[in-house]
Amino acid sequence: ATRIGHLLHRAPGASTPVPDDDDDDPNPRGATDADAAPSTPPHDAGRTVQLGDLVVVYEGFNRQKAVTVTEKGCYQNRYGNFHHREWVGKPYGSKVYGRGDAGFVWLLAPNPELWTKVLPHRTQILYLPDISLVCHALELKPGSVVLESGTGSGSLTHSLIRAVAPTGHVYTFEFNRVRAEAASAEIVDHGLAKFCTVTHRDIEALGFPSELEDRCDAAFLDLPGPWKCIPSVAKCLRPDGVVCSFSPCIEQVQRCCEALEAEGFGDCQTVELLGREYDVEARELQRNLSTTQPKLSSRWKREAKEKARRKRKHVDGGDGDGGDGDGDDGDGGGVEPKPVVVAHPRQEAQHHTGYLTFARLSPVVTREAIDAARAAG
Repeated sequence: ATRIGHLLHRAPGASTPVPDDDDDDPNPRGATDADAAPSTPPHDAGRTVQLGDLVVVYEGFNRQKAVTVTEKGCYQNRYGNFHHREWVGKPYGSKVYGRGDAGFVWLLAPNPELWTKVLPHRTQILYLPDISLVCHALELKPGSVVLESGTGSGSLTHSLIRAVAPTGHVYTFEFNRVRAEAASAEIVDHGLAKFCTVTHRDIEALGFPSELEDRCDAAFLDLPGPWKCIPSVAKCLRPDGVVCSFSPCIEQVQRCCEALEAEGFGDCQTVELLGREYDVEARELQRNLSTTQPKLSSRWKREAKEKARRKRKHVDGGDGDGGDGDGDDGDGGGVEPKPVVVAHPRQEAQHHTGYLTFARLSPVVTREAIDAARAAG
């Protein structure tokens, strides 16, 4: 029982088995009313930490960790020892101190963005820039039905669930049984079993189940050969549905686009997201070029020299204006440069993650429908 389920205003669900492609279950979701019943009574929606909760311990921007709160648990890091029982009852977002007040951490409620940063990696995952574009371009909304092939570590899956809840559903498929079982256990532990079904199935070889034909609004493919299952995707999508394929190589994109065109998809486009980081810092810039320009130095260096002057004045009894002989101690008859906050891109190569190919299933228009539309004006 964790907080991700409460973000969707639903109680955590009980354990459900991973459906297999050999199962003859008439219910494609693989869940019943009993399966969706909470395993423990839901605690207060006032968002306080309770035993059994999943908490994201925040130490810094790139230092977070998912921790399950237990009675005798103890979280240890460079800031000290943090006993779990001292967290119980504290609101999410609280700052907690270790024994001896050596340091502190923040207790955050998990959401899809934080889960992407702390999840256990079973495969390579999609990160937030790609995930946000996928959810936007697939036109997801509450009530949508989504197919996902290539569950992997479940990074994208959690964001898909949030986009379609509380009335939609995500059907995700993974060809590796161990990864499928691990992903299914996470979905159940996070209280999302009512909104997601994890199935062990080789989509490239078998395609999507026939029970899902003409029922889905969008599909996402993260497969080595996505073009192999495009015919099955076309059967499952409703008219005007959108499909997205994630591929690291341009050759995969080319073959996928050919298969999409052959199956009646249109509006095909491929996007590559490249990250570019900027440094923001204070620099001393000389803005009056009509005066003598002194030698520029960093702010911390100037402050260190000022401290050295005051120290010499205190020890020697002088005025402390002797300088250190590097020519940048005085104003040189010019204007003292003022620190200005500037931003500039880092001089490093942009990183490549993969190509996102989007296409829309064109509605099939018969000659009779065209004639009827023309007759109606």
